Order: sequence, then C-alpha cells, then structure tokens
Amino acid sequence: MRPALYKSQSPPTNDFNFRSLCENTEFNCLLSHIRATSGSVVTSVNSHPFVFGRHTFMHNGVVSDFTRIRRDMSDLMAYDAYENVRGATDSEHAAGLYMTNLCGPKSTAEDWEKTYPLEAMKEALQKTVVDILTLQHKTLGDKKTPNSLNFCTTDGSQLVTCRFRNHASQQPPSLYWSEFAGRTLNRKYPGDPDGLRENEEVVGDGKVGKHTIVSSEPTTYDEGEWHLIGKNCLLLVDEHGVETEVGLEYDTVLNAE
Repeated sequence: MRPALYKSQSPPTNDFNFRSLCENTEFNCLLSHIRATSGSVVTSVNSHPFVFGRHTFMHNGVVSDFTRIRRDMSDLMAYDAYENVRGATDSEHAAGLYMTNLCGPKSTAEDWEKTYPLEAMKEALQKTVVDILTLQHKTLGDKKTPNSLNFCTTDGSQLVTCRFRNHASQQPPSLYWSEFAGRTLNRKYPGDPDGLRENEEVVGDGKVGKHTIVSSEPTTYDEGEWHLIGKNCLLLVDEHGVETEVGLEYDTVLNAE
C-alpha cells in the first residue's frame, strides 16, 4: 500500500480537481492538512503531508529556532531521508528525522516500504521530539523557546499522533480524536457539522463502521463526540482501530520553564 499524494496552493473549496477526486475516491486512511506558513515560502513542495514510501507525516505547530538547528537536524538523518526532504520547512525536516528514527541511521528508501510495529512508530516519534529538544538545548541553552509539536504519522493501517509543548504552563495547539463523528459527517445520516437540519431522515440502517478521526478542532457540532488529547501525550491507533492514549516520555531537564 502506497499513499496517493495530492497538493495544491488553491483553497480546497476552490479547487475543482480536489472536489472531483473526493467525489470519486474510496480509502481506508486519509491525512489532510491546510497549511498556515510560519515563515517558509508558500509553495506546493512545502505543503503537508510529506511522504516517505508507504509512510506519511504532517505537523501542526512550529520547531522553535529552526534555522539555528536545521543543519544539525539534517546531520542526524539517514542519507536517503535527507535526500527526500525537498522543501525548507521545519515540519519536513522533522519528518526526515522521524523516518530515520523509525528505519535506522543507515536505512534506505527500500526500508520506507516496510511496515513496523506500532510500538516502534511510537518510539520513533517520541525520539524525534527528544532529538529536537536535545539539539535546541545544545545550541541555545537557556535561550531556547518552547516548541509546538503536534505530529501525526501513519503507514496506512496504523497511526501515531502527539500533542506536545515543552512549557510548564502553556498548552500545545488543540488536538482531538473521535470514534463517533464519522456518523455525523456521513451525509446519509442525520446531523451536520454546522448544526441540526430540519426534517432529517435516516437512510439505511444508520450505522457507521469502526473508525478514528483525529482533528485539530472538533469538526461536528456535538462536543460529546470528541476527546481532547492530553498535553504531552500520544494517541496510538492500531490496525484494528483500537485507540490508546499514553504519556510522552522525554527528559524533563530539557523542559522549558
């Protein structure tokens, strides 16, 4: 299984090709990202998600002082992972670092076609966060500023995402998950993200299969359908769709006050 990647600089509502693709495509796993640039050029190559073989990665937030540690982040990557970084964003460099942590420091593009245990994906994502904090601590010392590292990665059947900010009191950007919201989002059934519609009738049996939706904000009107991922926590979703939330382990010495 390999991801099909589509990127555009047009807003989704104005992109004729995107609307047509969505109307004629079925999939078991989808990652979608609308980018607000934190300084790098607005261009398709800098847009998320980033693909490495069968693995896909995206990021909401910012690696603080990225230009100060960019070269050191590149030095930690396997050669093929570094070669696959085509843009200039902190997010894509984090993706290359994650793939190196997942597949190994001497890994090649062939290793990106493999699947890895969910625990290995979790450890690789956690190590990516720690590597960034370590480089910042080494380069900037106490002058470092907090990061917002809401990462998400999938191999098409498993998913790992984290909500992280290394600050004693500040919260990371929001990140929610739901195992029910697909019923509301499915237009065959009652309910609408913007509110209830009048004279609604259920079509079919009214059931939706097992699913998980991860989103920066709730995308349906019913807040009870959503769970906020805890600060500095990871959400793991296995190949059967079973969700598990765990704390992200990192060296508290590197935690910004």
